[in-house]
Amino acid sequence: MYRTAASRAKALKGSLSRSLTPARYASSSAVATSSSSSSSGFFGWLTGGSSSSLTSLDMPLQGVSLPPPLSDHVEPSKLKITTLPNGLKIASEMSPNPAASIGLYVDCGSIYEAPYFHGATHLLERMAFKSTTNRSHLRLVREIEAIGGNTSASASREQMSYTIDALKTYVPAMVEVLIDSVRNPAFLDWEVNEELRKMKVEIAELAKNPMGLLMEAVHSAGYSGALANPLYAHESALDRLNGELLEEFMTENFTAARMVLAASGVEHEELLQVVEPLTSDLPNVPRQGEPKSQYTGGDFRQHTGGEVSMTDLLSLFYVTTVTELFVLLSFQATHFALAFEVPGWNNEKEAVIATVLQMLMGGGGSFSAGGPGKGMHSWLYRRILNEYQQVQSCTAFTSIFNNTGLFGIYGCSSPEFAAKAIELAAKELKDVAGGKVNQKHLDRAKAATKSAVLMNLESRMIAAEDIGRQILTYGERKPVEQFLKTVDGLTLKDITDFTSKIISKPLTMGSFGEVLSVPSYDTVSSKFC
Repeated sequence: MYRTAASRAKALKGSLSRSLTPARYASSSAVATSSSSSSSGFFGWLTGGSSSSLTSLDMPLQGVSLPPPLSDHVEPSKLKITTLPNGLKIASEMSPNPAASIGLYVDCGSIYEAPYFHGATHLLERMAFKSTTNRSHLRLVREIEAIGGNTSASASREQMSYTIDALKTYVPAMVEVLIDSVRNPAFLDWEVNEELRKMKVEIAELAKNPMGLLMEAVHSAGYSGALANPLYAHESALDRLNGELLEEFMTENFTAARMVLAASGVEHEELLQVVEPLTSDLPNVPRQGEPKSQYTGGDFRQHTGGEVSMTDLLSLFYVTTVTELFVLLSFQATHFALAFEVPGWNNEKEAVIATVLQMLMGGGGSFSAGGPGKGMHSWLYRRILNEYQQVQSCTAFTSIFNNTGLFGIYGCSSPEFAAKAIELAAKELKDVAGGKVNQKHLDRAKAATKSAVLMNLESRMIAAEDIGRQILTYGERKPVEQFLKTVDGLTLKDITDFTSKIISKPLTMGSFGEVLSVPSYDTVSSKFC
């Protein structure tokens, strides 16, 4: 409609351009002067009278009061934390953003799964925001849509999160929907069965993602105990999972002392008034200790490669996407991961060193959708990807938990180059431990780390998540200035000593695809001696 009106106005303006179009002026005041001096014009012709002078844009409108402008520097809101008598913590900070993000974070992940419960957190993640004892799934979706909300849920090895995001004016409705979804799930049989079918597809898709599969494999191979539990349910466990098992698991683990409700962009008193009546009856159960895990190192291998059959060659002509082509070719390549244990977040300085070291080593793929030059400043990109075209991907990774973690290098190469690629990855770790990194490399990595953290914290959803997860880990939220100060204080000696320390521990190794040419575990381990 607006486009049609605009085109008609242009046609009318064109037909009257000689008599009605004024000269071009540099200011609105000049236009106003011209309008007042003309006895007739376009508006006069349109209304049957003479045009009046235009009101200056600087003139205040009668009866309209403007809000005061924001100052150049806005002090960050102070985080407020309240612990209810049952142990549940409520934390929030204000922000000038018109929207709010609220999350319920639970100290419960796959590490808390006894053998009978394997796969429970994976299914709980998929059952989030389904039917409750108070709402059907349809009603829940309609209520969330009515407030323009956005919901999500995620499960990790140590924690689970349920979040909702909407405008601040809907905070009471957001909190009520969030808590009802977590506290009162109905676990209807048909909804559970539908999600189990989707999980089966998801598990099958994981086999087509070599890097994701290896990230799972190095945890299972590198740890004994709770951290060896898979993040994804085994297909054999799907027949056992049901609504009754989920209810039993939640009753045991979703207790008040293991929950934090965190919000960004919400007044704390307003949040308390809404949350307390909805959660005060949660059982006051003492928080249990985290299940034990022991790092051991180990080896995982899964052979899927071999000679390319005629069927494989013919299938190249029928792929419809780049992803399908990559999946097909990935089974004929060699994927590997080399990992070592690092301290967890409870050892803050060394966890920060691991984060900076990952940024320093960097890496990526030989082809990047980000365009030429993406990541080319990093250690692995310059020393491996730029030098050896047989290496398709090489990147550093970390997986850090409360008390332990993994740091390593993932790579992908042609099968005949696999042994050399693994040797190169080992050499780069030894070179970092041997002091080959200079101050320029470290300064760039420190700046990139700080930039990434500060940019992420600009998101209210990430800010709320940071509040919730830190309180679950530390019992408080440490100021970001403390993290930045730790990063700034790191030296080349810190990087060298840390890398030397971790590569002296047992190696965890994983390989997938064409693995027949991958060296033995003992051979690779000897390269770090």
